[in-house]
Parts: sequence; C-alpha cells; structure tokens
Amino acid sequence: MVVAVASSRDRADVLTEAIARIAELWGLKNAKLGAVLGVSMATASRLRSGETRLDPASKSFEAGQFLLRLFRSLDALLGSDDGAARQWLETNNLDLGGKPIDQIDTMRGLIEVCDYVDFYRARV
Repeated sequence: MVVAVASSRDRADVLTEAIARIAELWGLKNAKLGAVLGVSMATASRLRSGETRLDPASKSFEAGQFLLRLFRSLDALLGSDDGAARQWLETNNLDLGGKPIDQIDTMRGLIEVCDYVDFYRARV
C-alpha cells in the first residue's frame, strides 16, 4: 500500500485557498484577515488573490489552521448557513465576554473561540 503524503506546498496551497474562501463567505476585509493571521493587510490581499501562500512553518499557517477549524465547527453546528455563522461571530457572547469576531485577532482568542464552539458542539 502506498500512502501519498501531501507536500508542504500542497498543504500551503489548500489552506491558503480555504482561508481566502472563508474570508469571502464571512465578509472579512483584508485588514481583519491580516489581523487574524498575523500578517499585513497587503499580504492578506495577496493571499486572497493567490499571489502568495501561507508558509507551513509560520505562525500564520497555524492561525490559518485554527480559522479553518472554527469555520468547519460553525459550519457543522449551524448547518452550513454562512449568514448564521457571520451573525454568530458578530453577536455579543456572554460566555466569551464579547463578540467572537473581535476575539479572533489574537492566537489566544482564536483558540478560545475554537474551543468554545467545539465544546458547545460536543454537547449537542
């Protein structure tokens, strides 16, 4: 049996494309996407246009993985309703102490929001 291992270039391309799609579906501007990934607004723009990709050895790649995790968790929880996901992100959450969209600008906040959604999903 031969198992194909995705090269880091393939992983980077797939994640970068997924992040660009998430940004489009959630209406994230380049400044917001850059803040979430820890890159400049110009780099976020280049990521979205396909001119550059996330480096698998970077913190930005790790943040991208968490953003994808959050997207997938909300997608499963809300039945693939992107409008509901956007609304959830933009609504004050008493458990999280604010709007999730404001908290995902830091790695710690992104992880906390991911953990919260995953915990809530596990209860359902």
